[in-house]
Amino acid sequence: MNKFRTIVYTVIITVFLMSAVFGYLYKTKVDEIDTVEGSQILQAGDNDSTMITTAEYRSNITNDLNNNRSNMLTRTVSNVSPAVVGINVTEIQQVRVRSPFSFDPFFEQFFGDRVYNQEIKGLGSGVLISPDGYILTNDHVAGNAVEAVVTLTDGSRYDAEIIGTDPASDICLLKIDAQNLPYVKFGNSKDILIGEWVIALGNPFGLFSINDKPTVTVGVISATGMNLGNVRGRYYFDMIQTDASINGGNSGGPLVNGIGELIGINTLIYTASGSTGSVGVGFAIPINKVKKIVEELKSEGKVDRDFWTGLRIQRITQSIAKYYNLSDTKGVIITQVENGSPAHSAGLEVGDIIRKVDNYRIQDDNTMVDLLNNYQTNDVIALEIQREDKTLIKNLKLERRK
Repeated sequence: MNKFRTIVYTVIITVFLMSAVFGYLYKTKVDEIDTVEGSQILQAGDNDSTMITTAEYRSNITNDLNNNRSNMLTRTVSNVSPAVVGINVTEIQQVRVRSPFSFDPFFEQFFGDRVYNQEIKGLGSGVLISPDGYILTNDHVAGNAVEAVVTLTDGSRYDAEIIGTDPASDICLLKIDAQNLPYVKFGNSKDILIGEWVIALGNPFGLFSINDKPTVTVGVISATGMNLGNVRGRYYFDMIQTDASINGGNSGGPLVNGIGELIGINTLIYTASGSTGSVGVGFAIPINKVKKIVEELKSEGKVDRDFWTGLRIQRITQSIAKYYNLSDTKGVIITQVENGSPAHSAGLEVGDIIRKVDNYRIQDDNTMVDLLNNYQTNDVIALEIQREDKTLIKNLKLERRK
């Protein structure tokens, strides 16, 4: 029994001693933690300074957040926005009303179809490109306008003059009578990078009229060199694709890079069936193409495309592909070269297969015609041709038609 009591007392004493040791170690550790934390906060050594330092710390966080909010994109928007304009246009369109007697030849000769002019209102966006009032927009926005009114971000409104327009490229140049205006500088659309940030500004759905400010959307460059071909009589090649939201009314507005340089003119979107809104597939005309057109519109009021090649072409059928031992039917075959023509001077021959024009792949004769409509008189284009088993490059100058 004494032996049992001895064992019990020994266990109790051991547990007590271990508890004391662990308690001391825990308190020491907590004191160390408190001391470290205190040394980080207590710079002056009293409670008042702790409160001041905490307030300063919170103030620093607030300042950091505010600085981070004002980033490259927000600064670019602030710089570019004053150069964006809203455009309201009036067009005159002919409307034909069918005669109710069109089924009866006798009455139709007395009561034929009626044709009358109707005013159509439209809107779009534009961007100032010089301090003396030159404005870029799309031809489909203002090219056929009998009246165009431009609204600036300060609320002022001006009647705009159409300096020139080019339906083929969908570019229109306007001018307002004002000076010392904010404007956007041209960038270089050949330098853009897939994935870089871009900003689209404009007048979607006429929202500019609410507070005279453009709507801003942000996205990235999704793709470049997009060849959309003929869309309602306009020719879209080498387009910039972006996922920045573009909607009705954005047409003619600027697409700028992160430092505020104009790299494209927002022009059209792809939409899902039955939808009219943005699904993240928008296209802009590259500014390098626009620059050349603007200069000609300034000086001539139009773009000269009255050139000739002296070529006759035909699409490649299966039988032609078999006869020439071609691997596919892509491209066109030259069937005639006029003597003394630009094509003759370029060294092109009957039977040559044109595969590419300036690195644009030619699918068929329609692609070739659409692409040529994209060029201007005196442009020189590089044709990649297949002649027998050789691939050749021939430079063709698009000379003025004789």
